[in-house]
Amino acid sequence: MAEDQATAAMETLAVEKQPETTVAEAPTVTITKRMMVAIDESDSSFYALQWVIDHFSNLLMTTEAAQAEGGLLTVVHVQSPSHHFAAFPAGPGGATVYASSSMIESVKKAQQEASAALLSRALQMCRGKQIRTETMVLEGDAKDIICQAVEQMHVDLLVVGSRGLGKIRRAFIGSVSDYCAHHANCPILIVKPPKEIN
Repeated sequence: MAEDQATAAMETLAVEKQPETTVAEAPTVTITKRMMVAIDESDSSFYALQWVIDHFSNLLMTTEAAQAEGGLLTVVHVQSPSHHFAAFPAGPGGATVYASSSMIESVKKAQQEASAALLSRALQMCRGKQIRTETMVLEGDAKDIICQAVEQMHVDLLVVGSRGLGKIRRAFIGSVSDYCAHHANCPILIVKPPKEIN
């Protein structure tokens, strides 16, 4: 019996002598509040948009809680400047043909209609999951304009699709995703589509 009391006393003493453990404060986690997805006519850009909807919808929902947190998805489409269509070379010798104002207007109208169709498709995808979404049509060189918009709008995450251009095509025409990865002032996610979409 004395042995049982001694063992109990030692266990109590051992428990009392253990150092106090303090709970460390959890690191602060920054929640992405503003995302931008750049789209064009390619299936890969819409795959990237669907990927964002599937993986980040809980941050971008139209619920009151999400609105209070400020989660917002901006879908942006950049169209070529219409002045690119004002003059073009026609034949050997460097002769230049100038487009009429009616031709320039019809090109602008066609661009606006194409942009509206792309953004309408994107909005339908977002509404299906009740994503807080805004759309923008910008004009200029897509690479530069996207990076400027990211900076001006204080975007937390830029998402772009990857067309899977080969090394030679990428060297000649450039890659929007590659340029943005090196020049955007926020984290960038490049969503590579499955091989059957390329």
